[in-house]
Amino acid sequence: MRLRRHLRLIPGKSAMENFTTQRETENLSPILRVAFASNDRQQVNQHFGSAEGFVIYEISPQQANLVEVLEFESQVQDGQEDKLINKLQALTGCAIVYCQAVGASAIRQLATKGIQPIKVGPSQFISQLIKELQRELEKGEMKWGLKIPAKSVQDNETRFDKMETEGWNE
Repeated sequence: MRLRRHLRLIPGKSAMENFTTQRETENLSPILRVAFASNDRQQVNQHFGSAEGFVIYEISPQQANLVEVLEFESQVQDGQEDKLINKLQALTGCAIVYCQAVGASAIRQLATKGIQPIKVGPSQFISQLIKELQRELEKGEMKWGLKIPAKSVQDNETRFDKMETEGWNE
């Protein structure tokens, strides 16, 4: 699925300097890049594999800023894994992607990129999900981080190296 339109918001130099200085002097929490599968930029209303759009926010406990809007050509859910390549590349750097549904293959591919998919109910508002995530960040209770153990991703990536070192007995 090809990227049709990509809007990236770049703050002016003075805004970025103020933001960076504030974060350094106040020792603020790190920022997470979070994507939401949405075709209206208001609600999570798309399946990951056939999502026509994503909105990406940078979120900390103190603030949330819209940084990107991605629009893809529309496509049917057909099980073709190669259609995910452009979406996965576009979401590089995101820690989380919220969607209404996500297939097993997409979950594996997201995990290898370090992106945690989170399935939500129909038409959940992005603003509410951001507030919930900010509360989790504030309290240090990041439940979403427990869904894909890092060890299983690492094991999956190195399993062939381990097999090679074991050798073959025929």
